[in-house]
Amino acid sequence: MRCADVLVQAVGIGVGAQDDGELFDLCDAEGRPTGRAKARPLVHRDGDWHRSVHVWVVLRDPAIGVRVILQRRSLAKDTWPGAIDVAVAGHLRAGERIEDALRESEEEIGIALGPEDVVRLGVRFRVDASRAGVVDREIQEVFAAVVEASFASLRPDPVEVDAVVALAPADAAELLSGRIPVARARRLDARTRAVDEADVRAEELVAAPDGYWPAAIAAVIEVEAGRAPVPLRLGRGRG
Repeated sequence: MRCADVLVQAVGIGVGAQDDGELFDLCDAEGRPTGRAKARPLVHRDGDWHRSVHVWVVLRDPAIGVRVILQRRSLAKDTWPGAIDVAVAGHLRAGERIEDALRESEEEIGIALGPEDVVRLGVRFRVDASRAGVVDREIQEVFAAVVEASFASLRPDPVEVDAVVALAPADAAELLSGRIPVARARRLDARTRAVDEADVRAEELVAAPDGYWPAAIAAVIEVEAGRAPVPLRLGRGRG
């Protein structure tokens, strides 16, 4: 059910990469619901804890083989515009369950996923105050999905995503673990749908001083290989 105590405040409805009238359920630093909800820009302004999902996507493409998918975030995003991020990243709207938020996969990159299609990797407590006026405190539920599909068949939403890129698993592991500064990838432009080659640079990644990138890609590679990954638990829910 929707939180009983909804904070109604004067906010505008966004027309860009996010809806500023969207309500998020609030929780405490351990993930316990507070029974309150708040509009997105106020949550990020005030640094309230809220929930989100990350879905790592591995494609088994008959033409190019196994590839790890990442996205370049829209330049209109309120956090980390233009940065390289996990394939699917989205907030839980007020009243949603974790499984409901898997809708983000179809909305962002055009792959429909349900609870039966994903493997839970773990949870991450993340605090990001890197942008002036924004304190983003998220409890991220992290999943992985292995999908039989071609890279060219993806349908990234140009409002949400600038492009998606496909990296060989070994290259993704090296790049995200910080062992190489750049990796070559295929890129699908969200607006033109053109596919070309592009460099993905470590310096373009959404910053993750908690070690998220190497821990997550290691777990994703285990899932793709059919093995059970070590559960992730990053952060302590404080900050």
